[in-house]
Amino acid sequence: MILTLTPNPSLDRALQVDRLAVGEVNRADGAWVHPGGKGINVSRVLMAHGVPTLAVLPVGGADGARLVELLGEQGVPALPVPIAEDTRTNLTLVEAGGATTKVNAPGPRLTDEEGDALLRAVEQQLTTQPAALVSAGSLPRGASECFFVQVAGLAARHGVPFALDTSGLPLTRAVRSGGLTLVKPNDDELAELVGHELVTVGDVVDAAREVIEAGTRAVLVSLGAHGALLVTARHHWWAGGPPLVPLSTVGAGDTTLAGFIAGDGDSAARLRRAVAFGRAAVLLPGTAVPTPDQIDVDTVQVVENPDPRTALKEL
Repeated sequence: MILTLTPNPSLDRALQVDRLAVGEVNRADGAWVHPGGKGINVSRVLMAHGVPTLAVLPVGGADGARLVELLGEQGVPALPVPIAEDTRTNLTLVEAGGATTKVNAPGPRLTDEEGDALLRAVEQQLTTQPAALVSAGSLPRGASECFFVQVAGLAARHGVPFALDTSGLPLTRAVRSGGLTLVKPNDDELAELVGHELVTVGDVVDAAREVIEAGTRAVLVSLGAHGALLVTARHHWWAGGPPLVPLSTVGAGDTTLAGFIAGDGDSAARLRRAVAFGRAAVLLPGTAVPTPDQIDVDTVQVVENPDPRTALKEL
């Protein structure tokens, strides 16, 4: 079983429009409502592929109740932790050409007691020895910037591998603290973490190695349309495939992470599967998750130790 933690979940509403006209009335061609939040997305993908999972999340108000209801309808086991304020609602506008505009609400403010209750719920599940813990997404207002450091400590105490997908100061705090099994930034988030622009493969590898030297075992860097790089202390791999015309990029990074942890295999095989999952996700509307029949690993190429001089935009 893979345990996921989403500290700042949402009810995600997506609207499909032909072309977004800012400042004008737009009419949607389609609309979807899905459970939202990066850790939740990971659990949704895992369940779609028959991988046991449990999603831990704080919930409050009518939207929180609807979120839990939707998870139940999709067969995703959830452990909701009650909070006083309402769960947020996010809006995504997807244009026919694949361009995506997201409006994310800040979310509820967690009290210290609610934050502690969330950590206790996670630790209780860690005692069952899940195969891994994945925590992903932003932190709600009121949560400590060291929240993920605390989560990493709990995972280490119980000997459970911990994968983290977040950004900004919470990512910086967690990386500096060390003890992470995997972090999954995109190239922009990694650039922010190390404090300089990343232009080439070598730039990304060097930046990832800085993270590894601080105490993280591996770094999976998503590069959008240009595939992904996996970096360890001694090796690195790139994986990608032929160009696609995306329908929606929402949740593609979460799907990539789910693909990486969804099964066994060596590093190259995991990376190939991760990229195949992410490629399948961008061909689906809204935040829909790909099913096994939609995953095509044969179209994904893996290159060990790619030329460090190669520009990311040329991958």
